[in-house]
Amino acid sequence: MFDEDDDDFSEGNLNEDLEQFEAHLKGDTIGFMDSDRLEAIIDHFLINGHYSKAKSASEIGVYQFQYNPLFKLRLAQSYSGMGLLTEAMELISSLEKVIPENIELYLTKAALFSQLRDSKNAIRYFKLALPLCDPEDRDDVYLDISMEYQNMNNYKDAAKVLLEALKCNPQNEGALYEIAFCYDQLGDYEKAIKCYSDFIDENPYSFTAWYNLGNAFSKSENFEKAIWAYDYSILINADFGPVYFNMGNAYLSMEKYHQAIDRFQKCMELDGEDAMALCYIGEAHEQLNEFELSKHYYQLSLALAPMLPEAWLGLGIIEDLEGRTQEGIVLIHKALDFDPENAAIHHVLAGAYEKLEDMEAAERYYLSSLALDENDEDCLTDFIAFKSKSSSGAALSFLQEFIQKNNNINPIAVLLEINLSWILGQKQTALALFTEYIAFDQTKAKQLFEINPNLLDDQDFVTLSIDE
Repeated sequence: MFDEDDDDFSEGNLNEDLEQFEAHLKGDTIGFMDSDRLEAIIDHFLINGHYSKAKSASEIGVYQFQYNPLFKLRLAQSYSGMGLLTEAMELISSLEKVIPENIELYLTKAALFSQLRDSKNAIRYFKLALPLCDPEDRDDVYLDISMEYQNMNNYKDAAKVLLEALKCNPQNEGALYEIAFCYDQLGDYEKAIKCYSDFIDENPYSFTAWYNLGNAFSKSENFEKAIWAYDYSILINADFGPVYFNMGNAYLSMEKYHQAIDRFQKCMELDGEDAMALCYIGEAHEQLNEFELSKHYYQLSLALAPMLPEAWLGLGIIEDLEGRTQEGIVLIHKALDFDPENAAIHHVLAGAYEKLEDMEAAERYYLSSLALDENDEDCLTDFIAFKSKSSSGAALSFLQEFIQKNNNINPIAVLLEINLSWILGQKQTALALFTEYIAFDQTKAKQLFEINPNLLDDQDFVTLSIDE
């Protein structure tokens, strides 16, 4: 809204006027100053965040140039910057009757509504400003509108508006990142993939678009395609550290640990040491059974970020793997202190206590893990195996209550129920449940034979899985 690059008003003149105005603030008489010079002073203060000084200069403008509504607008903007939102809104609303259909007024009022957390009215005024915008500024207004939709948790409309922003300016990287965030919130990774693929068709040299496409593939757990997209991003811009970090994560998920280590190292070559990158290198060495190296990197990670729960957890897991489970539990509890709502840490603690045959503590942490994340298939599977050691019947009763309480949202739960029913001799119940599950998800249903390979010897179950 403000522009200090005015050919008709040199930097030297502005500096002189600023000195004169600063002297006025200390008590000197300012005298008369023409409107353009005063406006330049006000704009300078607003641009640099000196809102109190902008207010003083605007008040002089309002007094000396009562016919010029611009100074009231600048006064309102000064109020806004100072947090005097009620005063700013009253002034803007009165100006709206004097200078209707003014883009700067609409944008100022939209920003005020945004500060007041009134996103609905903010969107209304941003939309009024859109047709009055210069074409090169329109994408930024679309971005503002999108942020208001996001404030309302309306990510669907936010994404639509961002697509309009990208049509106006395909190089708007802010819009690219925001649309990735919106699709992430919606969990609609397929739409994100299509959006970035379409964008790349028109803009094949946008490394940001390739990077975000890789992120969308990673979130949909298509790690091979993610690495393919990251590779293209690197071809265009080999000095962008985050792409190597995310590529390292993709390789880690694919159990390609040497490649993961290489990418995390490259990320740190570009961006400096990073606690999470060091921690993930530690995890990769842990998976390669290189425990001394793993501990070394976890400790380097903690030297940078002493409260990083992932690194404490990693050290605890290594102590456990090396036969020092009691010492490992102490470190895992340290991780839990820093991240008490992390279901995975509760799960690891449960397994450690189970190894020490502290069944009461093990059950407590299994249950707390499931309370934090009822969708965790691995934790539910481990807990049912734990319960079944003492009583398959008790395990089945728990599972049936769990399914009812959580509306059957854990995909593995019914398969575990089928298995327990079969183990307890309730074969017809198990077959009926298996028939229903196959109709629901045939691919997932075959995981039953991984849970209990003995079912491969039961022809009724095998026939059902083949017939469907």
